[in-house]
Amino acid sequence: MRPRVVLGFSGGVDSAVAAKLLSISGWDVRCVYLETGSGEADCARGSAERMGLPLEVIDAREKLEREVCAPFEEAYLAGATPSPCVLCNRRVKLRLLCEAADALGIGRIATGHYARARMGAVFRGEPANDQSYMLCLISREQASRLVLPLGGLAKPEVRAIAARFGLEQAQKPDSMEICFIPDGDFAAWIERRGRAPGPGALIYGGRRVGTHRGCHRYTLGQRRHLGFAAGERVFVSEIRPEANEVVLSAGEGLYKRSIETGEANWLISPPEQEFSCLVRVRHSRELNPARAWINPDGGLGISFDAPVRAPAPGQAAAVYIGAQLAAGGIIK
Repeated sequence: MRPRVVLGFSGGVDSAVAAKLLSISGWDVRCVYLETGSGEADCARGSAERMGLPLEVIDAREKLEREVCAPFEEAYLAGATPSPCVLCNRRVKLRLLCEAADALGIGRIATGHYARARMGAVFRGEPANDQSYMLCLISREQASRLVLPLGGLAKPEVRAIAARFGLEQAQKPDSMEICFIPDGDFAAWIERRGRAPGPGALIYGGRRVGTHRGCHRYTLGQRRHLGFAAGERVFVSEIRPEANEVVLSAGEGLYKRSIETGEANWLISPPEQEFSCLVRVRHSRELNPARAWINPDGGLGISFDAPVRAPAPGQAAAVYIGAQLAAGGIIK
């Protein structure tokens, strides 16, 4: 009997190639499409049918709103820079895939993430498109069930595989990063929800120099669309939501030698002593050498070997020991 796996299937090129690679490797693939309101369930059904794969549609909208959308809005209104996909993977996507697998008596789940999974551990994928950062808050139980067929591949290779097997997704554009904000305009999405702050003061050099359109429109380190010309490059260096102020500077205070996170999520047994590691503070290719330790509150203290630009409250910090994803936490 072939081993069975439940695959998160969007109908895009990544999930389609993941399904194909699993099938030719001997897996009995059962697809699950999570309905988030994008309206693409019929496309996913058609793609799965043409590939000869069974597909179940699960309505994830209520859970997505409660576990991801509302916290995302709250974080932005509090001046933070949230990582919605990091939250979603644990709280919604992998949770619902595990529930679907349990209902079918299936032990393993799979996704199209560009990362590696071996023996219950998660590792970085190919540097050009590694997505292991997005998995830094998943549970150890979820990691133990995870199969990641795209882990050793780069995106051009995945498209080439799709073309070789005649998959219709070979030329399909990449999907949007955040499924509940199709146009990518975070600020307009928050404004449509009716809780966005109004205009407030732009502060530079300790004095008001202009008016911003709402704190939710700014993130630490931003240097475009500031509405203020200082004769030099200026950046957002602080957001003060309680006063509805955005503070600009020429770059002072943007670089940090250390950060702290909220309670750490461990994918390995937590080290008892301070340890050397690599830390990613945003979804990018940059890995920052550091020393880390566990604080009394269960969060991480992290000291970087070199200053890191604009690690923002609300972002996730992913901690690696070698290539292995060890832990994650939300930056305070």
